[in-house]
Amino acid sequence: MKRRRTWRKGHIILVSLILLAGIVCGSAAGAFLTLTHDLPSIQELEDFRPSSVTTVLSAEGQVLGEFFVEKRVPVELEEIPPYLREAVVATEDRRFYEHAGLDWRGIARAVLKDIRAGRFKEGGSTITQQLAKVLFLNPEKTIQRKLKEAILALQIEKRYRKDEILTLYLNQIYLGAGAYGVEAAANRYFGKHVWELDLAQCALIAGLPRGPTLYSPLVNPDKALSRRATVLKNLRDTGHITDDQYKEAIDEPLQLKAGSGLGTRAPYFIAYIRPQLEEILGENLLHRGGLTIQTTIKESWQEAAKVALDRGLSALESRHPSQGYGEEQPQGAVIILDARTGTILTMVGGRDYESSQFNRATMAYRQPGSAFKPIIYAYALEKGYTQADRIWDGPVSYHQPGGSVWEPHNYSGGFEGEITLRKALEISQNIVTIKLLERLGPSPVVDFAHHLGIESVLRSNLSLALGTSETTLLELASAYQVFANGGIWVEPSGIVEVLDHNGRSLWKDTPASRLVLSQETAYIITNMLQGVIKNGTGRAASSLPWPLAGKTGTTEDSRDALFVGYSPTIVTAVWVGKDNGSSLGEKETGARAALPIWREIMKKVLQGTTGNDFEPPDNITLVKMDERTGLLADGKCGEVAEAAFTKGTEPTEQCSGGTGHELEKFR
Repeated sequence: MKRRRTWRKGHIILVSLILLAGIVCGSAAGAFLTLTHDLPSIQELEDFRPSSVTTVLSAEGQVLGEFFVEKRVPVELEEIPPYLREAVVATEDRRFYEHAGLDWRGIARAVLKDIRAGRFKEGGSTITQQLAKVLFLNPEKTIQRKLKEAILALQIEKRYRKDEILTLYLNQIYLGAGAYGVEAAANRYFGKHVWELDLAQCALIAGLPRGPTLYSPLVNPDKALSRRATVLKNLRDTGHITDDQYKEAIDEPLQLKAGSGLGTRAPYFIAYIRPQLEEILGENLLHRGGLTIQTTIKESWQEAAKVALDRGLSALESRHPSQGYGEEQPQGAVIILDARTGTILTMVGGRDYESSQFNRATMAYRQPGSAFKPIIYAYALEKGYTQADRIWDGPVSYHQPGGSVWEPHNYSGGFEGEITLRKALEISQNIVTIKLLERLGPSPVVDFAHHLGIESVLRSNLSLALGTSETTLLELASAYQVFANGGIWVEPSGIVEVLDHNGRSLWKDTPASRLVLSQETAYIITNMLQGVIKNGTGRAASSLPWPLAGKTGTTEDSRDALFVGYSPTIVTAVWVGKDNGSSLGEKETGARAALPIWREIMKKVLQGTTGNDFEPPDNITLVKMDERTGLLADGKCGEVAEAAFTKGTEPTEQCSGGTGHELEKFR
């Protein structure tokens, strides 16, 4: 009976233990399933392609800038210096090549630290655990998240070799300042590829994973140096570097990339094309797709334009020492277009992008002043006028609504009497242009300007002759491109092609183009604008050895100063002014404030070119003309120009110098 009771008791205990074991195992299994049911498949590692940097290239193939959300530039393990690999392992996970994903010693130490601190802290994570967190998990500090991280780390270790894990880690870990991975960090902080880093630079980057902001050399240079010293000590203690190497690296200055990598080589242009690219590609693909954007910008010209603009603005400020800051500070902009294709070769939107992102080449609507006049003269030529036609330059007045009277004047304050259209354009006489516009009608000229590429709203009144309707510098350059290109307008563009991360073409540009002006008119306007440089307001550029045409522009009270001109190959436009529209200073005309900048740019970018002349159409004839009378010059006339005419419209009467055709100027 006693034996039977003992058996029953033992049976109950056994069943209870089995049930308890089942409950424990079931609970453990349930907990495991709860932890793992929402984990991503480890297979995703093999298919994983990080959010990559989209690179913007110049016409020469140089990097102009980048688009990215998280800047990642994956590299192979062999491209990463041994010092950097060893420094990361020595600092982050010394037993990386020994453990199977979890470092139990490290975990024990971390638990003790947590107990002493009285709170849960991040700690004890291996490189594999950090990789699991970077790739899959949110950064919340909970026991559940740590358990998930551990499970993923074990799975990763079973599937991949140690070097593969280290490669993924070094390409994905956040290293501050928007840089993910060691290649992005090397470029961000030092302006180098990762394989170009020296020992001290490797140590600095290896110290960043634990505190990318805390140890950032951009934020806390002293803490960055202290952290670098700790990493170097780890390398020495693990036998990877000698005492001499340690001492030499400890003394090395930070030597950070100039400008901390914040800028680009064409920041205004990069900002200009960004919305276009977002419309074409979508924001996600542009910033995450690792694309290559081939642009039209010539990097060396971009730099030449920026240097010339800076010098010109400095010279302006030296002439007027009282110039202010902010909106009172003189600003400038430069556009260079290819005369044939209309592509944007250079875009400078201001003196300093980091101080002001406002692009004065594309966003500033300013009065062009006399730089608008060639558009009016071109329309006159299209309507049958010739450059030999004469208009009386004398006082005029116009009654305005409300009873006021408008009495425009020439910049010189005087008048020239009867004068040819060529001469009037050369010396930029306002009265002649106003009278010409009055004959043509403002509204048709406005329509014509829009046809040439001016998109801004233009006011249909006689003050249009003085360039009082605002345009952008890019629009003005686009209109002049028509003159340089035989009457063909081509839509300004800056993007050539977009390639995906495998180098396959995603998109190619096909700029719109149209014939908007006869070849003859385009050439005759060019011929007249050559006269501006040879004998008129642009003669400060006459010493340059290339065929050039262009026009100055100055607005009332010298608020804007412009020079827009071109060679047979390029169109260059320069604007100088202040953002608040105040005066640049007394006598700061387009010839004085903008033309020297234009001249320096053209001297630089045209250097080494052959200087082929503008090619006249077959229906053009060139004759020696007296600029005052518009008659054929016979050798006795004082102001002789080689003037272009459509065949059959050239003057036939000879000038008789000194016989009454010379007209006196008067005030």
